[in-house]
Amino acid sequence: MNPLADFETLPDYSSIRPEHAEPAIRDQIEANRTALRRLLEQPTRTFQNLVAPFEALQARLARIFAPIGHLNAVMNTPEMRAAYNACLPLLTEYQTEIGQNSELADAYAAILHAQADSLTDAQRRVLSHALREFDLAGVRLEEAPKARFRDVMQELAQLQSRFEENVLDATQAWTCMTTDAAKLSGLPEHVVLRAHEQAKNESKEGWLLKLDQPTYVAVMTHADDETLRREFYEAWSTRASDVGPTAGRFDNGPVMSRILALRHEAAALLGFGSFAELSLATKMARSVPEVLEFLDGLARAYRPAAKTEFAALEQYADRSLSSWDVNYFSEKMRRERLAVSEEALRPWFPLPRVLNGFFALVEKLYGIRFTARADVPVWHPDARYFDVLHVDGRRLGGLYTDWYARDHKRGGAWMGEVTVREALDGSHRAPVANVVCNFTPPSGSQPALLRHTDVVTLFHEFGHALHHLLTEVDFPSLSGINGVPWDAVELPSQIMEQWCWHEEVLALISAHVDDGSPLPAEMLDRLIASRTFQAGLQGVRQLEFALFDFSLHADSTAITPAAIAATLGRVRSAVSVLVPPSWNRFQHGFQHIFAGGYAAGYYSYKWAEVLAADAFSAFDEAGLFDRVTATRFRAEILSRGGACDPMDAFIAFRGRRPDPAALLRQDGIAA
Repeated sequence: MNPLADFETLPDYSSIRPEHAEPAIRDQIEANRTALRRLLEQPTRTFQNLVAPFEALQARLARIFAPIGHLNAVMNTPEMRAAYNACLPLLTEYQTEIGQNSELADAYAAILHAQADSLTDAQRRVLSHALREFDLAGVRLEEAPKARFRDVMQELAQLQSRFEENVLDATQAWTCMTTDAAKLSGLPEHVVLRAHEQAKNESKEGWLLKLDQPTYVAVMTHADDETLRREFYEAWSTRASDVGPTAGRFDNGPVMSRILALRHEAAALLGFGSFAELSLATKMARSVPEVLEFLDGLARAYRPAAKTEFAALEQYADRSLSSWDVNYFSEKMRRERLAVSEEALRPWFPLPRVLNGFFALVEKLYGIRFTARADVPVWHPDARYFDVLHVDGRRLGGLYTDWYARDHKRGGAWMGEVTVREALDGSHRAPVANVVCNFTPPSGSQPALLRHTDVVTLFHEFGHALHHLLTEVDFPSLSGINGVPWDAVELPSQIMEQWCWHEEVLALISAHVDDGSPLPAEMLDRLIASRTFQAGLQGVRQLEFALFDFSLHADSTAITPAAIAATLGRVRSAVSVLVPPSWNRFQHGFQHIFAGGYAAGYYSYKWAEVLAADAFSAFDEAGLFDRVTATRFRAEILSRGGACDPMDAFIAFRGRRPDPAALLRQDGIAA
C-alpha cells in the first residue's frame, strides 16, 4: 500500500519513498474529481451536502502532499526533487481547474444567497472567501483567457520551484578549503571543529567551510580575516546569478524575469493593473499607495537613526566599511560598548534548555503541554515528534521539529502544515505542524548551543505553530493560518519573539550548559539593553527588502534582470545607508518573493511588527504571564484563523486600531 494514501494517521516518514509521490497525488486528484461530480449532481445543494464535503476533499489532498513538500525541503535528494516536481503540474492544473469551475462557484454563490440567515459566521466566511478565490482564479473569464490563466499558473509553479532549486544548488556548489589555521582566526570553536570534521569526511587535511547559513553568519560576524569575509560575502550574495564563483551555472536571472512577466500577465487577465494590486486583494492593506505610504513613513523614521549608527560604526572601525565588514565590526562594537557577544552567550542557551523553557512559557500562557514520543516515524535522526496536549491530558495536536543545518536541506526557518484542524462530518482531525530551523548542530558531547538570535528565530516559528495548533475553526480553508491575510499572519510569530527579551522568560530558557548556572545579572542586563543596538540599521535593511519587493511588483514594466537591478538600486538609494558592491546579486537569491509566498507581501513583516509590538504592550501592562490577557489573545487572535477580519480581531483584543508608535518605542526610534 502506498504510505501516502493513509491520511488518517501521522505520516509514516520511514516508509515514504520518492516513487510514492506522483501516484498518490494522481489517485487523490481523480478521487476528488469523481467525488465533486457526484456532489454537484445533487438536486438540492446546501452547505452541509456540498461545501463541507468538498472542504474535506481538499484537506485530504493537502494532507497527502504535505509530506512530499516537506521531504523535498528537508531531504532534497535528486529523486525526491524529481518526484516533487512531477507533482507540481498535477496540483496546479487541478487547483486552477477547481478555481475556474463556474458550476461550483455558482453553487457556492447560491448557497450564500439563499441560506445566509441559517449559516454561522464561519460558514458565511468559508463561502465568501471561496467566492473571492474563484474570482481570483479567473472563473468569470471567457474561455480563451481562462485557458491562458491556467497555463500561466502552471508555468509559475514550475519556475518558482526552479528558483528555489537554483539557490540550493548554488549554495551547495561552493566551499572554502584551507590548511591555514590563521585564516580561521576569530571563528567560534564549534565552527572550526565542524569545518575540520567536514574536511576529514572528504579525506582532506585542514578545514572545509561550507556555505550553509550558520557558517556564513559565523564568518561574516567573527572572522578576523577580511579576505575570508569577502570570499564568503561574494559567494553568498552572488548565488544563482550571472557573476561570482558559480557564475552562470544556476542563474536565476531569466527565471526572475519570466516569473515577474507571468505574474503581471495573470494580474492583467483578472483586471488588475499590476501584480501588487492583485496581491492586495487578499491582504489587510487595501491599496498600493497605502502600502508605499506605510513603508515610506517607517523609512523616514528609521533612516536618520541608521545614518547615525553607521557613521558611529565607521568611526569605531576607523575606516570606511564594505558590506562584508558591517557585521564583523558591529559585533566587535557591540561586545565592547555593551559587553555582550552572541558567541559568549551560547553556553547559556543549550537547545534542550531553550525548548523546555519555551514549553513552560506556553503552559503558563495557554495551558498546553508538549510530550515527546519516540514511536512516531521521522525523516532523519535529528527530527523529533511531540504530542501537544491540554493540561488535562486531552490531545490537541502534534508537532515535528528538525533543528540543524545539513546537506540537502533548504536554508532558513519555517513552520509547515502536516494536517489542519477539521471537524466536518462528526469526526475530528487534530492539527499537526512542522517547525524547521538551520541551527549549528551539536559538537562532541555537548548539545547544540544557540545564539540569542537563534532563540528569537525558534520562538518566531513556534508562534506560527501555535497559530496552527490553537485554532478553533473546523473548516480547513479557514483553520490555523489558512485564510489569514498574509500581512496579518506574522502577528502570532512576531509577538512570540517579544518574550525572548524579558528577564522573567530569559530565566526560563537559559542555563549554562556545564553547570546549569543562570545567566549572570550583568550579562542579562546587557543582553536586554542590546535589543535596540543598531535598530535603525536593522530597520532600513528590512524596509529595503520590502520596498524592493513591492515596487517591483507594482511596476509591470520592470521585468528584465537589468530593470530588476535598477529597481533595487533606486530603493537602496532612497533607504539604505550602505550601498553594496555592483556585483551584489541579492535579488537572485530572494526566495521569499520569487519562490515563497511573499511576492508583493514582504512588507507584511513590518506591518505585523506594528501589530505585534502594540499587541504585546497589553502583556506589558497586565504581566508577562497574565493568563487572562493570554486567554483573550488566544480567543481573539490565535483561535480565529481566517474566520474573521484580522483588523476586527485586533480591535477585539486591543480595544482600538494598532498604533505604529509602539514599534518605534520598542526599537528606541524617536517618532
